[in-house]
Amino acid sequence: MHDEKPFFMREPWRYDPQAKAGKGRDAGLGFDTRALHSGFHPLENPLQFRSFVPPMIQSMTYPYESFERFPDYIYGRSKTPTVSVLEERLAALEGGEGCVTASSGSQALFSLVFTIARPGDNVVTSLNIFGEGYKQAAAIFPERCGVEFRFVKDSTDIQAWASKIDQRTKLVWVETPSNPCLFVTDIAAVAEVAHAHGVPLVVDNTTATAALQKPMELGADIVLLSLTKFLSGNASVLGGAVVGPEALVEDIRWNTTEFVGAILQPFEAWLMLQYLETLSMRMERHSSNSQKVAEFLASHPRVTHVNYPGLAGHPGHALAQRQMKANGGLLSFIVPGGMEGAAKVMNSVRLVVHAVTFGTSRTICMHPRTITHEHMTPEERAEAGIDDGLIRLSVGLEDPDDIIADLDQALGKL
Repeated sequence: MHDEKPFFMREPWRYDPQAKAGKGRDAGLGFDTRALHSGFHPLENPLQFRSFVPPMIQSMTYPYESFERFPDYIYGRSKTPTVSVLEERLAALEGGEGCVTASSGSQALFSLVFTIARPGDNVVTSLNIFGEGYKQAAAIFPERCGVEFRFVKDSTDIQAWASKIDQRTKLVWVETPSNPCLFVTDIAAVAEVAHAHGVPLVVDNTTATAALQKPMELGADIVLLSLTKFLSGNASVLGGAVVGPEALVEDIRWNTTEFVGAILQPFEAWLMLQYLETLSMRMERHSSNSQKVAEFLASHPRVTHVNYPGLAGHPGHALAQRQMKANGGLLSFIVPGGMEGAAKVMNSVRLVVHAVTFGTSRTICMHPRTITHEHMTPEERAEAGIDDGLIRLSVGLEDPDDIIADLDQALGKL
């Protein structure tokens, strides 16, 4: 007979600070090896036939063997074979027990908070978070779900984090380096504070990726990812993921995703598997290019400020050198003249593309004040460092001299 509840979790996940996390998948293999092999081997794989490349299985439903026996895969809202390979690979790269994907990074955040928080609960974070996440934190969850988000004003003050946590805190959320101002948060220190209060720490690792930063090795319990950015690397995939304890990701899968239905499709998962194979090499090149561009901008007379942790003058420079392998491919800089100055520069670039994303092979610029962080109050933007003249620059894989030459001629229009 059918089990009464055969698919979804009987009980919601409960964080246990005393529980020891299991080892991440394929923990004995090197990072680049995991990026190529985790979740699928051509001769030993769960898909039951030989293929050098993980197959894309587009089916959204799966036949039962009999009335009494359920298949491993039931229906596309819960999981599909190609997506499962991707989830295992992402878990292996981040060092987590399990992974559940989502239709976008914003959806991954929503699914995580929606799963673990209830009306009257709260989440502790800061203003150093991505714009869509801020919108969820400032309006959607408080107004529609009764979940409060508490913003730490000084993210470098560890006691400020502790002061916001109480008995109804379900999660501490950090994004580092942050988008768009590249604020670097001490993951180990915040993790220690969160764990002392019996609260899990989630780190948004979108900007650095596991190629450059390992939050779980520094004490994080959960990793939040936008697959759309550096992980895919070319603006052809929209997706997100949560990596963490197996019980948590299965709670999200069966008690939220299964019913909300905001899933990653097999084709996008298949593309992601191809792109992850070059993640390490791409992040090295993004980082080296960004360092050269940041140094150029920092010395330019028409640039008033540069945010990039690879610069010695960045307030988080020393911390970034400790907790990151390299400094990543995202930076931002301020030009004089506010929005008018920013518009002048952005309308003058020829090689650099003006678009709303980051982490692509092509260099992209974007204006946070009017696009991603327009929902913030002027006071909040000032606190987060989002000046009207701030331009976010996602440095691509072009020859760095060509990127610099284009920025130089555009700045010359000021």
